[in-house]
Amino acid sequence: MAALSRRQLLRASAAGVFVSGATASGGPLSGVLVPGLGRVADSQTTLPPDAVQFRDEIEPLVRFIEETPRDSLMEQMGARVRSGLPYKDVLAALFLAGIRNIQPRPAVGFKFHAVLVVNSAHVASLESPSADRWLPIFWALDEFKSSQTRDVSEGNWTMSAVAQSKIPSPENTVSMFETAMRQWDESAADVSAAAVSRYLGATQTLDLFAKFAARDFRSIGHKAIYLANSWRTLQTIGWEYSEPVLRSLAYAMLNHNGEPNPAESDLGPDRSWKLVQKSAAEIRNGWQHGRSDSGAVTELLQLFRSGTPDEAIQLAARQLNEGISPQTIYDAIHVGSAELLMRQSGIVALHAMTTTNAIRFLFDNTGNDLTRRELLLQNVAFLPQFREAMVARGTVGNVRIDELTAKETSTNSEQAMQEIFADVRVNAEAAAGRMFGWLERGDGARELIHTARRLIFLKGNDSHDYKFSTAVMEDFYKISGDWRNRFLASGAYQLRSLSDPDNGLIDRIRKSVG
Repeated sequence: MAALSRRQLLRASAAGVFVSGATASGGPLSGVLVPGLGRVADSQTTLPPDAVQFRDEIEPLVRFIEETPRDSLMEQMGARVRSGLPYKDVLAALFLAGIRNIQPRPAVGFKFHAVLVVNSAHVASLESPSADRWLPIFWALDEFKSSQTRDVSEGNWTMSAVAQSKIPSPENTVSMFETAMRQWDESAADVSAAAVSRYLGATQTLDLFAKFAARDFRSIGHKAIYLANSWRTLQTIGWEYSEPVLRSLAYAMLNHNGEPNPAESDLGPDRSWKLVQKSAAEIRNGWQHGRSDSGAVTELLQLFRSGTPDEAIQLAARQLNEGISPQTIYDAIHVGSAELLMRQSGIVALHAMTTTNAIRFLFDNTGNDLTRRELLLQNVAFLPQFREAMVARGTVGNVRIDELTAKETSTNSEQAMQEIFADVRVNAEAAAGRMFGWLERGDGARELIHTARRLIFLKGNDSHDYKFSTAVMEDFYKISGDWRNRFLASGAYQLRSLSDPDNGLIDRIRKSVG
């Protein structure tokens, strides 16, 4: 042991935690999905001289991911992992490859999901049995290569090096960043974001960015999603990599779809924020403490079904000032977003849930009291906006989550999972009833969540499979007991079914290491 270097020891430990003991899978809902993985030499390539360069210890692995063809990346990365490449190094290099190569324009979504999904894949990994933990990361590697190809076809954007001579001094960093963000000034935001990385700590950085993450409805919540997921990823891979991430984040948050400068205009996506700021300033002192009230949840749910963003803001502010707890408000937001999915399953309602997951994370983690009030009220305002966006896409049903009826399932857990997940998406109403019945009977959520996650590994073929499932499974534990089972049961409208085709990734990894 003494003869090993610290780096060798860390690599050996990581290999043991994530790979050892793997055996062939016995079926989609049990057993180990993939056996062990292994290694090849580092890839060294060249970059344009004006492109952002990463730290020496991670740059070769990032370039390897960038330059290895998609049809062989799984096999070559598998070889490296079998030889001891640590999980954290792969996660960091994957994230940074997306930051450097994928532009968060023309919207913070589409191809940029290869970046947005990294934290969701990581959370899925952490919550999985040790032998399965590489699977979400390998899936995300393949997703990056797909997005990289699309970015090349759209102009082959690459993040440039920062303008060093324009970076503000430490004492001017916060004021310059806030001014740049309020004025939607991309060049000033870029250099001040670099200064934030160099001079501020992680908590102060979150507080600073959170002020602007949810101020507009452009990109249906992806700006808040990007902040929450990137901050969480940096907490895992290390803040030494934060500068290019924060620069990318500021650039993404200033996206306004080619419209006139929002600082000088009165545009639809910005309007609810004006009332949010006014109402947040009028919320009572001590608002963080209050009483739970199921009736207040129902009142907000009814408004989400037919009210306007302004009415939602005013109702939530009034409830807080009357002594209702912020947890009650968030119960309504979580359950209301889930009801939207039940009323029209698809991309818009899905983002009502993932956006709420992100804003709730920011609300829970920022230390600025005013920002917390603004985030809560803006999250309330977003739900009617998501509903109206759904109307533009087609019929919105009248399903009500508070009227969900529990249906019987087998008392045998394996048989019950077969019954529930046979109908997911296929007959979502029936599957939701069975999920709800299973949870209400007290059989527990862990078996249900584990089965749903394993089916994502096997059958997920889109970044939203990971983003959605991770958000739902995480938020389940943040919702009060009276509502949480209904919330999780709504996943039946979007999770993967036993009848869905396998994505083929598992077989490909098996072949690459066989």
